[in-house]
Amino acid sequence: MNTTVFPRMHVSLYVSNLQKSVAFYTNFFGQEPSKVKPNYAKYVLDSPSLIISFVENKERVQENFGHLGFQVETLAELKSRMEKAKAKNLISKEEVGTTCCYARQDKFWANDPDGVQWEVYYFHEDAAFNDPHYEMAEASACCTVSNEVAKTECGCSTAKVETGSKEGKAVCC
Repeated sequence: MNTTVFPRMHVSLYVSNLQKSVAFYTNFFGQEPSKVKPNYAKYVLDSPSLIISFVENKERVQENFGHLGFQVETLAELKSRMEKAKAKNLISKEEVGTTCCYARQDKFWANDPDGVQWEVYYFHEDAAFNDPHYEMAEASACCTVSNEVAKTECGCSTAKVETGSKEGKAVCC
């Protein structure tokens, strides 16, 4: 066993309503929790290797901490997962060919009952820039700006917002 590699990651999140969170994550992960106790639930995922637990404590729920996500290996896997998430009404946003986190990606987003954002994405290639809107305080995820804001922030006349999601996405020049 390689002792420099952790065998499984663990994440624990506070939630305001355990029943709603279990319903969301059972649909999102596609499996039942491995443990449910009063004010507590845990899922053990094999791929990716993750233990994620939820503790019901409304006062400790944190807003705007960032987001969590899964990278998939192929576009076909992304499409399959997106179709399943759509069928369960989990998707809050879709982005195709977006540039954020200094990478060109296709992705979709799902928000749990407390607003924790989950990104499921396919990585195409590294990019030389990060979409400027992604770093702004009002951004809820990558690339959610108007055409005029995209042109101003990208510093060019060819920036545009592509449609396909509720907010669209910026494509810088």
